[in-house]
Amino acid sequence: MLFFNKKSSIILSLLLSLGLLVIEKAEASNFRVSPIKVSFSSKVSSQVLTVRNDSNETLRFQLHTYIWKQNTKGEMQLDATEDIVAFPGLFTLKPGQQRIVRVGTLTPVSSIEKTYRIFIEELPPEKKANQQQNGISILTKVGIPIFIQPSKQVVEGVLENIGVSKNQINFQVKNTGNVHFITQKIRVKGVGEGDKSVFDRQRNGWYVLAGTSQNYDLKMSQQECSKTRTLVIEVKTDNKVFTEKREMPKGACSASN
Repeated sequence: MLFFNKKSSIILSLLLSLGLLVIEKAEASNFRVSPIKVSFSSKVSSQVLTVRNDSNETLRFQLHTYIWKQNTKGEMQLDATEDIVAFPGLFTLKPGQQRIVRVGTLTPVSSIEKTYRIFIEELPPEKKANQQQNGISILTKVGIPIFIQPSKQVVEGVLENIGVSKNQINFQVKNTGNVHFITQKIRVKGVGEGDKSVFDRQRNGWYVLAGTSQNYDLKMSQQECSKTRTLVIEVKTDNKVFTEKREMPKGACSASN
């Protein structure tokens, strides 16, 4: 996972505007979904979602449920599942109308949190007889995380595989607990002689599921690298902070950059 630069931020905004990315927020331009997260436990096996049509048009929806995993870049890996049941799977909402969706599971609780996603996907409007399609319709789908939580929850994490080579810092955020956490802020600081700050960069993170690791890297300038004596990496989650310090290794700065 990279620290975004200006170019990648522009590309991300463009993809969102074209409707080519899944909207992580539970509020889209045409409809809203609440709550934005579903949690099951040994005592709770069903909940409801409310979908509201905020547009001036009649909207059609369909639902899909998936097992949710992550790769080392934090990207979603989804596989269709019947562990989670949602009803109704297809429905239509008139302008201003809302509908309750019932979500449930019979999957037993285990010692490690199980993670899923339910997607509420906007469908193309029904085409009436002799009706011509004008313009381009941008359809949105909203992904809601679902967690089947263990009876005893342990939130733990470590920073590992920290390395510096050719002016680049690499490290991993590993979830060593049995439930997910959210990296609210990732901060990397370079400290020079006399504890003088050389650089201080921050970015927001995302979910880190139980038992998974996510890779991060940060490119330094030649000047920043050569002036840095100590690296401080800090990851703030929703309820804990993980911090590691490393002395800058010899030969880590590349004079050719």
